[in-house]
Amino acid sequence: MTTPVTIIGAGLGGLVLSRVLHVYGIPSTVYEAESSPSARTQGGLLDIRDYNGQPALETAGLTEEFRELVLEGRQAMRLLDRDGNVLLGLPDDGTGGNPEVQRGELRQMLLDSLPAGTVRWDHKVSGVRALGDGRHEVAFANGTAATTSLLVGADGAWSRVRPLLSGATPEYTGLSFIETHLFDGDNRHPTSAKTVGGGAMMVLEPGKGILAHRERGGNLHTWVMLSRPQDWFADIDFTDPAAAIAQIVREFDGWAPELTALVTDGETAPALRTIYTLPIEHRWDRTPGVTLLGDAAHLSAPNGEGANLALCDGAELGKAIAAHSDDIETALTEYEQAMFVRSAASNAEAPDLQVMLGDGTPHNLINAFTGS
Repeated sequence: MTTPVTIIGAGLGGLVLSRVLHVYGIPSTVYEAESSPSARTQGGLLDIRDYNGQPALETAGLTEEFRELVLEGRQAMRLLDRDGNVLLGLPDDGTGGNPEVQRGELRQMLLDSLPAGTVRWDHKVSGVRALGDGRHEVAFANGTAATTSLLVGADGAWSRVRPLLSGATPEYTGLSFIETHLFDGDNRHPTSAKTVGGGAMMVLEPGKGILAHRERGGNLHTWVMLSRPQDWFADIDFTDPAAAIAQIVREFDGWAPELTALVTDGETAPALRTIYTLPIEHRWDRTPGVTLLGDAAHLSAPNGEGANLALCDGAELGKAIAAHSDDIETALTEYEQAMFVRSAASNAEAPDLQVMLGDGTPHNLINAFTGS
């Protein structure tokens, strides 16, 4: 194959695609809007699943490197009530199939696996246009442009490539997260660290909840979950962290102080994460020379599947291109038809956050975990 693949977005999916192509000897270039690998934090823990995410990393030839990133014991889970009582505790006995790693470390592992210069930083897409015969021109905000015969949109929820294929736009789910961190929890926040336990902790009531993870170094990563309209969050002044925290924590009046401390003691400014989705059955007609993967193709609410599906998409697309390097349209057709089915089934079966925070919570979640 003589035409390099142009990938927009240096997230997990785009990087796995580039890595798999490299394994097969196919060149690619990844364009990323961020100025450097360390331009921003890369999220929290990811459970890399044994049926999609891990096979993708195996295809990329990175299983050994991945295993070195796994945080032991983090598959433990605790479900508490608002008084801090443990309703359900599931230990990590070492037999789980979804080992936890830090997203930022996984991304760096993928970056390190690519030839120098593969990723072009500080290339924010300002426009994409079709040139005919499957060729496209991508314009960047820095004044440069790239022309390609094979364009892959791996650029997330607000993909600039997606409009070439689909008129779908993400819609608000009615749910938003507020993210905070406590650092060195065991030494600096021992009560909070004990409350979270060895892995994940959840406290859920109708319309609201608190989720926390123990990350590397005992850091505690917390998400407040609130089912509220977007206007409700628009009235919070996030430029004043103390006032924002005070307004958010009022929604948890009466909850145990060791739970609300995960929010009030936060050592980073509260960050709003508004949750959007694309339709579960999102798909498009085959359009020459361009395709999508990951959130650009099948954005869903956080359910443990998003990163794994992106890894799987990247690996499967890379294999399809390698298998049909002389007939790219066949490669893209094969990839898309399988991806549409895979992503729809996975997201339909994954836990629904709105159900988790519905009238039956937390008992419906306990029943799901225990099979009762």
